[in-house]
Amino acid sequence: QVQLVESGGGLVQAGGSLRLSCAASGRTFSSYALGWFRQAPGKEREFVASIDWRGGNYADSVKGRFTISRDNAKNTVYLQMNSLKPEDTAVYYCAAKWVVAGVREADYDSWGQGTQVTVSS
Repeated sequence: QVQLVESGGGLVQAGGSLRLSCAASGRTFSSYALGWFRQAPGKEREFVASIDWRGGNYADSVKGRFTISRDNAKNTVYLQMNSLKPEDTAVYYCAAKWVVAGVREADYDSWGQGTQVTVSS
């Protein structure tokens, strides 16, 4: 497992942008698949995006607006969020698993503590 720490959340107006970061511990970061999930109040945690050696994968709700990327030299994964909508408001979680990314919460075995993103209308 790896230790994950998210940052970059905050309050933004609709149409604005935020970039989330997730810093990971460990010397084998480049071998891990990374995912972003989010949980809105009263809702289940849902898949947002993931990245592994094959590239990025996105939920339909964020496709074309969000971009996931990674910097293996910095042990960090990013989520660039553009054209934000009020329905993007949630706690965003970073997650990691070995090699191949998934879209299910149960696929991942390491989780960060979450960072709040609030989009005002």
